Amino acid sequence: MDPVTVYLQGWGLLLALMTGLWVLSVIRRNASIVDPVWGTTFVLAGWWYHAHTPTGDPGRKLLLMGLVTVWGLRLSLYLAWRNWGEPEDPRYQAFRRRYGPQRYWWVSFFQVFVLQGTLSWLIGAPLLGAQLGGGPLGWLDAVAVAVWLVGFAFEAGGDLQLARFKARRRRSNELLTTGFWRYTRHPNYFGDSACWWAYGLLAVAAGHPAWALGAVAMTALIIKVSGVALLEKSLRSDKPGYADYVRRTSAFLPWPPRRS
Repeated sequence: MDPVTVYLQGWGLLLALMTGLWVLSVIRRNASIVDPVWGTTFVLAGWWYHAHTPTGDPGRKLLLMGLVTVWGLRLSLYLAWRNWGEPEDPRYQAFRRRYGPQRYWWVSFFQVFVLQGTLSWLIGAPLLGAQLGGGPLGWLDAVAVAVWLVGFAFEAGGDLQLARFKARRRRSNELLTTGFWRYTRHPNYFGDSACWWAYGLLAVAAGHPAWALGAVAMTALIIKVSGVALLEKSLRSDKPGYADYVRRTSAFLPWPPRRS
């Protein structure tokens, strides 16, 4: 089976998953159930590609899927824990008010579920490229693992530090400026992006650099669309000391803080 066919089948798999989630969201009147599944979509697509790429190097395929599975399931479990018992995300509530209850049930199918499934499919291209043909593991694979370890430490560590901070803070407008958050205002987003650059490097190591463009897409999405840019808007208005934090702390790439 040629790679394009396998890739398109992966899209169909993700759309089938998202359709099932959409039906459940209509029943529960809560589109937020899609968020915890984001990481798992890459795990499912990656294992689909793993099963349909017999010519890929076995060592690199298992390495990739080990990294992706740990990353994706950790993210899904964290988001499920964070969202448990919470009302629908304000983003989806705003969409619901905009379109009204008579329209949102079907608008959400395309605006939320099909969109996220398609984005996951496009971004997940390195998960196929790294499992196609290629030589045995080499130095570039080792670099990819090192990048992934740094990224995973920032993403998982940043989430853990933020969860502990929220559990003990006294006021909702307090700022977390220690740990990973001392060196970047968004350690979890930086870590997420770094993990995807690791997957892209594995695709390059397999001899298929074009498939690594998914890592570029993920970084652009995080910085310009749904991550840093979106969050910064609310933080600047909700957190009184955020302007000073911005002056001292790098927005994305970790860097020693500047003096006030």
